[in-house]
Amino acid sequence: MKYKYVIIGSGPTGLGAAYRLKELGITDFVILEKENYVGGLATSFVDDKGFTWDIGGHVQFSHYKYFDDLMKKALGEEGWLTHQRESWVWIKNNFVPYPFQNNIKYLPKETMWQCLEGLIKLYKNPVSKKPANFREWILSTFGEGLAEVFMFPYNFKVWAFPPEQMNANWVGERVAVTDLQRVTENILFDKDDFSWGPNNTFQFPKHGGTGAIWKAVGELVGHENVLLNAKVDQIEPGTKKIILADGREIEYDFVMNTMPLDVFAKKVNGLSPETVEKAQGLKYSSTNVIGIGLKGKPKPELATKCWMYFPESNSPYYRITVFSNYSPFNVPDINNQWSLMAEVSESECKPVDRAALIKDTVRAMIEDKLIDSEEDIVSEFLFSTDYGYPTPSVERDSILKTVLPALEKSDIYSRGRFGAWKYEVSNQDHSLMQGVEWVNKVVLGVPELTLNFPDTANAMWGK
Repeated sequence: MKYKYVIIGSGPTGLGAAYRLKELGITDFVILEKENYVGGLATSFVDDKGFTWDIGGHVQFSHYKYFDDLMKKALGEEGWLTHQRESWVWIKNNFVPYPFQNNIKYLPKETMWQCLEGLIKLYKNPVSKKPANFREWILSTFGEGLAEVFMFPYNFKVWAFPPEQMNANWVGERVAVTDLQRVTENILFDKDDFSWGPNNTFQFPKHGGTGAIWKAVGELVGHENVLLNAKVDQIEPGTKKIILADGREIEYDFVMNTMPLDVFAKKVNGLSPETVEKAQGLKYSSTNVIGIGLKGKPKPELATKCWMYFPESNSPYYRITVFSNYSPFNVPDINNQWSLMAEVSESECKPVDRAALIKDTVRAMIEDKLIDSEEDIVSEFLFSTDYGYPTPSVERDSILKTVLPALEKSDIYSRGRFGAWKYEVSNQDHSLMQGVEWVNKVVLGVPELTLNFPDTANAMWGK
């Protein structure tokens, strides 16, 4: 088999590239997908009790009109529900609205003062030097109090790496910075402040979870253009051949890879041992999703919440989504059932006992007053993926500057959440557009924006 364009992986990036090729009238392409379904990390599953689960707390908001238009085409105007974001932090036995730093008035007085004092000290003695890592960025942006109370413990639970091992380049719009005047005004005048952020309203599919979107995009791409159960074993750049695990061979002119870059580098014959070794320095965390299906109705304080952050050490999870609030069809019977979806990170710096995860999660949910009793549970779900989040480590950018160009010399391009390893542009919209922009580059000669200029891409939100 020979194709001009071969796409490895059918997540949002791979599907975005395929959709764009088809849109340009190009049919000489194929997607190779190792699983028997499309969607990658944006897949949804229905458990044996009929509850729908995503692989983590996906929400739909966008920086791109192209993406928005495709979403409408995929599910139709009527296929979406729109939500006002309501996110909270559970800390000190209390819910604090997000962003945490703007709402410290909810904290006990001693803790509130610890946070405020750190901000005042920072105001009096601002840090002038550029932060060398994420830990330094947190201290120079939030002060010691907020760092110790929330930012350090929460970020370790999310990333599963100490913040000094991460760079600060990825932050952009993803963390609300702190304004001492605003924080003080909120305390004195008892103001709530939770409208910050690019996703203060978001959409979610009415039926089928996030996976329904990518199934629909897969339909637009066409089943005839996707090879399922096609695991790539090795790539021969010299002869421009891809060899699959079952022995099939596929010839290509151009390849776009979306599998994890460290794994992919080992499969490319002829890549220098130094380059392959360098790629192994990329850091990542694993993701464990625990779904708890419940009978009855959520407590009144959870009735309108979207998701909640948990910085404290009693719980294994860093975030819980009230998933039945995203769509009533995420549970079999919304009148008598509801659901919570928890996320737990994992790495060599933060090992997890997966066998005990459901039990530990239920115990913590009771401690955190989300549910009253194990007797309310009607369904339990666990999904673990070794590659959950690409870590923006201190050494990441220097690794990418070596590995990506080395591949491109052989007409092999690596894009997407793990293909390009840039967390700051790895939402669903970013990922799809990395695929679209790759096609625009190789077919039309148009430079890529999202991959090369993440800050510019993120500044486009709402435009």
